[in-house]
Amino acid sequence: MIIETEHGEYTLIKNYKDAFDIIKFNEKYIDDLFDKYQYIVGDISASILRLRGFSEDESSPQSFKKIPDYLNESCNMNTAYFILKRGTEAIEEGLLEKQEDTPYNEDKE
Repeated sequence: MIIETEHGEYTLIKNYKDAFDIIKFNEKYIDDLFDKYQYIVGDISASILRLRGFSEDESSPQSFKKIPDYLNESCNMNTAYFILKRGTEAIEEGLLEKQEDTPYNEDKE
């Protein structure tokens, strides 16, 4: 799904538990901080939206391949979250290993 925000167009890759709220996203997004990232992950913690940016560079410490690790290690278990990709190009096959409608951190104890 293509999302048009005040900060550009994004492809909504994942919207677990219907976490994406365009108004909260626009309020929380900081241009200087997030414009350099191709992927934005938002999670809801204590009713507050937290955003984190990830890049396409696989060698970067902020690589999009680390999104599952971020969700497992830095987010509350079973939290609502979304994943956005900048632009409207096609989503790569196997971008993230777990694309089903279950949370990444369901195995977390």
